[in-house]
Amino acid sequence: MPKKSTKLSAGKMQLTDSGVASVDKALLILRLFTSQTQELSLNDIAQLTGFYKSTALRMLASLGAALLVLKRADGMYILGPTIASLHAGYQDTQSFEVLIIPVLESLMKTTHESAAFHVREGKQRLCLYRVDSKQALRDHIKVGDLLPLDKGAGGKVLMAFEGASGKAFADIRKDMVLAITGDRVKEISGISSPVFNQEGLIGVITLTMPTYRFDPKMTSHVKASAKKLTELLGGQFQPSTNLR
Repeated sequence: MPKKSTKLSAGKMQLTDSGVASVDKALLILRLFTSQTQELSLNDIAQLTGFYKSTALRMLASLGAALLVLKRADGMYILGPTIASLHAGYQDTQSFEVLIIPVLESLMKTTHESAAFHVREGKQRLCLYRVDSKQALRDHIKVGDLLPLDKGAGGKVLMAFEGASGKAFADIRKDMVLAITGDRVKEISGISSPVFNQEGLIGVITLTMPTYRFDPKMTSHVKASAKKLTELLGGQFQPSTNLR
């Protein structure tokens, strides 16, 4: 059984500014459970959320009635079977793609350059999703293409947030974005920023363009898009301080 994470904190979990307060509190408790944190005590939940124990108990009772949370005989709380059916429905609707493509489309419309989402595939990176620029001159990477990890903005950002050592990678982790020109292909430049879910790094958003059209101002758009997608996926977009 994985040990409970010690990285969770009330600062990571914030209530929304609108909506029904009791629902927000119940959802806040659900978000505490991850693959690394599969069981929690009442004390854990109260401490991590900042709720009084009486409040946490009321929320847990409602979650338990819906079988979203179960209380074991030892008093520890775990996720319930309803989560499995929700997850199956999520997968069936291909929600991952539904979230990523609109962000890429928005980035492309803002910058007029090609936007893609890359993930690690073995010792390479895979172009999982892509929205092409409408301009005639652009790079011609396609969905399904494999690219090197050690060349190009996307590969280097993946390496940085997977723990690669050195000042260059530490700078990427601090800046949360990388813009480079002519690294993978001389005539092509790229800008990339990491994307996270609750479990950590899942991929990168990368914007590519002919080097003569490279504009440093695009860096902020790429970083903002990665931050937006991270938030949609329930992750946390902030510089890594525990890697050097």
